[in-house]
Amino acid sequence: MQRLATLTVNPAIDSSCEAEAVSPTRKIRTFGERYDPGGGGLNVARVLHRFGAMVDAVYLSGGPTGALLDELLDGIGLPRRTIPIHDHTRMSLAVYERTTGHEYRFVPEGPQITADEGAAARAAVLDGGYDWVIASGSLPRGLPDAFFASLADPLGAAGRRLVVDTSGAALRAAMAKGGLFLVKPSVGEFEAWLGRSLAGHAEVAEAAQRCVAEGMAAHVAVTMGEEGAVLAHPGGVLIHPGIKAVARSTTGAGDSFLAGIIDGFLRGEPLETAFHRGIAAGTAAVLHPGTDLCRIADVERLLAQIQRA
Repeated sequence: MQRLATLTVNPAIDSSCEAEAVSPTRKIRTFGERYDPGGGGLNVARVLHRFGAMVDAVYLSGGPTGALLDELLDGIGLPRRTIPIHDHTRMSLAVYERTTGHEYRFVPEGPQITADEGAAARAAVLDGGYDWVIASGSLPRGLPDAFFASLADPLGAAGRRLVVDTSGAALRAAMAKGGLFLVKPSVGEFEAWLGRSLAGHAEVAEAAQRCVAEGMAAHVAVTMGEEGAVLAHPGGVLIHPGIKAVARSTTGAGDSFLAGIIDGFLRGEPLETAFHRGIAAGTAAVLHPGTDLCRIADVERLLAQIQRA
């Protein structure tokens, strides 16, 4: 079985709750509070673990909140490699407003990371003998923009696969470096990297195919929210318009999509089936409020729905 590591250098404890209405000044009573390990890579690891993949969650953790994050991961039985830091792990908050169906998300910038802490995280994934390294999420303060990009050469030389899901300067550095197996920006992140807007699936597909042709990544998956996703690859492009669903939370939808498509690769599925598995996982993540991510039964049901269509 192939071994995977997710790398999360800016993890979070994702707290979520519901409220009848959100308004300024007044005290707001909440219901259904829950706490989950969060941050891009940890979300991907949680879903892959549910799918039965052999995955280690490698992440930075510090302070009392870091200890709580460790405890939450142990509680779900997810194998982990913790890199201690001197600063505190961040906490995010998502509030679902029952009266409107709106979700409010509050995401702190995260801790300040030292060069030694970053080097320890990098060594953990490079020296771990992993077949796949999935670097996902934002970069915290203190790490260079090229932190994820710096993994490409040593992993590629060893015949291992690097997957990157990030944004901003970190995405620009990774795309400039090239040699990625898979990169998964959202359409907004992809447009920001390009410096222009894209009108619909056709323009997204054309831009993504150009990235593949120029050697930036073997696969470029662009998620487009309720409009589905595009996957460019050496043999062409796949497009799916999405599955109409009432979204109760968008937290972790992109991470669930990424875990779904990687799970399809691990299963040896045809590329189109793996892509559809990603679509099903991303859609399944929005069906429930909070930070629970996708549920396997929902993924299989939605995948069967796509294949029938």
